[in-house]
Amino acid sequence: RARALLQQLPPQDCDERYCPDLAEEERRQLRAFSARRRREALGQGLACPVPGPCHGCPCKKCGRKLNKGDPGISASRLGDQFWHPSCFSCHFCHQPLVDLIYFQQDGRIYCGRHHAELFRPRCASCDQLIFMEECIEAEGRRWHLEHFCCLECDVPLRGQRYVMKSGQPCCRGCFESLFAEPCQACGDPIGVDSEEATHQGLHWHARAACFCCSLCRKPLHGQPLTSRRGRLFCSETCSLGRDASSTASDSSDSAIASAPSPDS
Repeated sequence: RARALLQQLPPQDCDERYCPDLAEEERRQLRAFSARRRREALGQGLACPVPGPCHGCPCKKCGRKLNKGDPGISASRLGDQFWHPSCFSCHFCHQPLVDLIYFQQDGRIYCGRHHAELFRPRCASCDQLIFMEECIEAEGRRWHLEHFCCLECDVPLRGQRYVMKSGQPCCRGCFESLFAEPCQACGDPIGVDSEEATHQGLHWHARAACFCCSLCRKPLHGQPLTSRRGRLFCSETCSLGRDASSTASDSSDSAIASAPSPDS
């Protein structure tokens, strides 16, 4: 319950004491933003039996009727409306509102986290709201300028090339040394700028010297292929020439070539 409350009501969204690195102008904007939200949107749902005059009223969310005496939730900022307890949840994340604390916007209820994000972007690194004029956007997420750093070595990446790894930026050097897949042919990492070919979970440089028939060396980029024990062949004939003791190949498919990296 405490973890859910911290997730739904991040203290850094309303109290500058949890944001020690903010500049004075950012602190001023945070104070004004928090005061406006408390004044205009903050409320606490009231759990109570549905009163007689509201017998048969529809749940604001699901539309099913609530009868007199049924458990219900009312929200004073939204008038004489009721919700089933399980329906009183954030419009964005659909999580039940812990302790029934909500923020309303345009007739909808939100947890504090997602209500704040209607108005301000949130830094993917420090989880604080961004009040600066500038920020960095990548893969649909935002960062403070100073927080857009390599996830491994912390080198600043503003203006630099980077690769996204598990939703976090990674510098080119760290990616190639730690995360790049090795080529099945030459053994070298498949770098950020290299075109990659994949088959059955294995990886090759897409160049002709690497992604080719293991017997006749015919390039396989975009061509039909047969595989046997992790080796690639252009035809059944070549696969049998490599291993004549077997009469059938493991699979037959077409080469799949991709851009440098799906996370790039």
